Formats: sequence, C-alpha cells, structure tokens
Amino acid sequence: MHKPRITISTLLLATGLAASPLQADTLRLAIMGEPASLDPHKISGTWENDVVGDLFEGLVTEAADGERIPGVATSWDVTEDGKTYTFELREDARWSDGTPVTAEDFVFAFRRILDPATAASYAYLLYPVKNAEAVYGGDADPSTLGIEALDAKTLEITLERSTPYFLDQLAHYTAYPLPKHVVEKYGDDWSKPDHMVSNGAFALDDWQSQTRIEVSRNAYFHDADEVALDEVVYFPIEERNTALNRFRAGEIDIAREFPTQQFDWLKENLPKAVQVAPYLGIYYYALNTRDGHATSDPRVRKALSLAVRREVITNKILGTGEEPAYSFVPPNVNHYDGPELDFADLSQQERLTRARELMQEAGYGPDNPLALRLRYNTSEDHRKVAIALAAMWKPLGVEVELYNAEVAVHYADIRQGDFDVARAGWIGDYNDAQNFLSLLESDVANNYGAYENADFDALMNEAARTQDMDARTDLMAKAEELALEDNATLPLYYYVSRNLVSPELNGWETNIEDIHRSRWISFED
Repeated sequence: MHKPRITISTLLLATGLAASPLQADTLRLAIMGEPASLDPHKISGTWENDVVGDLFEGLVTEAADGERIPGVATSWDVTEDGKTYTFELREDARWSDGTPVTAEDFVFAFRRILDPATAASYAYLLYPVKNAEAVYGGDADPSTLGIEALDAKTLEITLERSTPYFLDQLAHYTAYPLPKHVVEKYGDDWSKPDHMVSNGAFALDDWQSQTRIEVSRNAYFHDADEVALDEVVYFPIEERNTALNRFRAGEIDIAREFPTQQFDWLKENLPKAVQVAPYLGIYYYALNTRDGHATSDPRVRKALSLAVRREVITNKILGTGEEPAYSFVPPNVNHYDGPELDFADLSQQERLTRARELMQEAGYGPDNPLALRLRYNTSEDHRKVAIALAAMWKPLGVEVELYNAEVAVHYADIRQGDFDVARAGWIGDYNDAQNFLSLLESDVANNYGAYENADFDALMNEAARTQDMDARTDLMAKAEELALEDNATLPLYYYVSRNLVSPELNGWETNIEDIHRSRWISFED
C-alpha cells in the first residue's frame, strides 16, 4: 500500500541533479540486481542483503558506521573457554504481525538453514556452531545442533571451538531468526508479500519482479520511534549507467555503484553525491578445475594469471581507486598478513614469456589455440574487464567466447560448473581472513571452480581448531600460499565501494563492509 508522499525542496543546482521533487518519507534505492529471494536462507548477494538486512535483524546488528551493536539480543555472556554464548533477548522484540520474537525462532532458523533439504549455499558460515557441519552433511540429527532455547527470551549457542569472529558473524543474514509460525504454515511460500512477516525496521509490502520492491516501517520494531523513513523502494538496476541517469533525474536517492567511466565527470559535477571508500572485497575470476576443462591444468591457470596486466585494469579501465590484487585475501584484514603470487615482482615482459612457456608445455599456442568460455554478469564494467582479459590472453593463443547473464542466472550457472573462466567477487561477511579462504575449501558451495587441495583443507581445519591468534594466522597464510601456488583463482583487484548518495540524506556513513541499513537514513529537515 502506497502512503501519501510529502515533497521537500529539490537538490541545489550545484549538485547537478535535475529539478525533480524528492519525497521526505520514502527512500528510493537502486540495488545491483534482482534478488533471487527474500528468504535469508536462499540468498548470497550484496544486492539481496540490501533488502533482507532492512527486513530482518539478528542477535547482533550493524550501526551506521558498520560497527556491531546489540540487535534482538540486549546482552550476552561467554564462557571462559569461548565456546558457549548465552543471549538475553529483548522483551519488546516482535514480528511485524505483532507476534513475539522468541529464542525458539532462532533455534528453528538455525536448524532450517543447516537442513540439507534447504540447500542453503551459505550454510557453511554457521559451521562454528557445534554439530553444524555434521547436520548439514546429513550425518547428525538437527536436534543435536548446538543451539537451545533455555526459555522464551534466553538463547544458548555452543560452538565446536572458540571462534574469534563469531559475534560479527551473528549480524549476517545466515543467523537471522525466522517466524516459525509463518514458515510452518506456508512452507517455502512464507517469504511472498502476502505471507512474509519480519522483525527488522521494515516489513514487506510488495514485490514486482524485475521492477521494484516496496517495504514500509515496521510499527512493531523495537526501535521504530527512531526510524525516520516511512517507506523504502528498491529498484533492481543492473546497468550502472541506467542507475546514474535515474539518479541525475532525481528518480532515486541512492545508487549502489556507479559506472567507473563516469568517475571524473561525477567528481566534477556531483562531488557531494560521490561516495568512494576502501572496501573489504576481492574481484576475481573463478577458474574451473573440474575434469574436462582446460583450466583444470595448473599450467594453464598460471599462464592466464601471468598474462593479466592488473595495473592496466585498475588504472586505465576502472580508475576509481581499486588496487591490483596479487593475493586472494585483501589487505587490511584484521590480524592477517598473507603471501602474494610468486610473480608479483616480475616485469610484465617476464610474466608474458613465462606464460607462453607454460601454455606450450600444456600443448597450446598459436597453432593449437585454446578456446575458453568466459562468463560474466551483466555490467558495463564487467564487460570491459572481460574484453580486456580476452585481449591480454590473445598472445598466448587463447580464443575467448564471452557469455553474459543477469546476476542471479550467472551465479546459478557457475555454481553448476557451466564455465571455463567466470567473473566473481567476494565481499567480506566479517573482517577475518577465514571468510575469504573458506571459499577455496573443497566442500563449500561458493567454491565456484571446485578447487580441491587436501593440504589446504587440512591447514584451514587446523586453523579453525587453533586458539592462539598468531598461530592461527600462520596456518591460514600457509593455506593461502598453497592456493596461490595452485592458481586456484585469478585475483584481479581489491574493491572500493562506489555509491551515489543524495546530499539531502542524513545518516549515511562509509564503512569497510559497505553496509548501510535504511533504519539510520533520514532526509534533511
């Protein structure tokens, strides 16, 4: 249901925005694609998180600056061994239909996401919870999972071992509660607009596929009186130029990303709207290591990586502050200093010479070209990077066929292994090297290239059991070194976050995770 909209003054002419009225109670937000779902157990993208993170709240949540603060839990105690957490839930925590949020809703949600039948690609994030991996693998009953409702407002979670990042992890959507009374009634249809109830600052009103998602302020949210917005409308816009044009026309207030080729113009003409900041993320290409793919040959993978001119991509093609990537874990991750690719210090000519040698050893060259299928999701920047890599690989005798698809289809295809090389990206769910390196463990759904190395897995498992932080870091660094030696992926650059934010908004704060919940946003009076 639409609410009456109150207009305020248009943006100052100095911002360069068209003189179109903005709405005081409605935030219009361009997200980067169509969500696959609004069920927290059925998603994996940052664009989906933009919506679902407004609809739901975990035990812990994010402040405007990205810091973790109490959410549904008002307080918690941790045992001395760091393995058992006891959470006290808010007495006023309610679902958007007025039903109380209870500890049992968390138990129900954790058991559901770890049920193999749910097929949640992100379930492994909860493996620190006792028996989680065994439950997800079908080797243990869900009742053995280390989560228990001690009473309606007291929740106990027991871990396999002390996990330094666990509280950060509880802010992630994999740890959100679900309304047990609704899911049990409607099954997988529970997240449709006619059925969904949520416990966050906003509740779902309408979802018009590929067009718009509408949410309104949840009157039962415990902090509803401090939420300034009445409504948020999310527009799924994969084409960044389209989002920019609609922002300039005053049709949207926030664009989650903008086209890099417009960066200089934006700095000159919309300086107050441009928000660029360091970002906890890596842009990389997945290399298919499955049998039957040329990229299963480590010589081919290394040759492809050697031939990529990363500085050209960051400085010439993008030019918005991205840094060339010679490791899989980004810099500035807490308590981690990892290795780099062994050719990072070679000249480009030395790299290209070695790449040609490796391709020849693998049986490829100008007289026997290697044909590769490269997939990327729809975006002008992704297309430009893909074209650039195809050109960089041409001297190796590589012929590239490009495929693009909208984001949900793209990730569904590459999870099925339908590619040779595929564009991918990862934004840290929490600030720890494990969150990145876990993508290369052999049993993880988001290991798109199906990389498998028993020694890598063993090091990561040992790191998970290690309490000493320095020793844990050393183990993960050794694991990353193995993955880099194997060229498990092709890292390209470390992200910066790029947003366009109307100068008439208050409450937007840049942060390394680029998480911005709408509950903190308001329009200037």
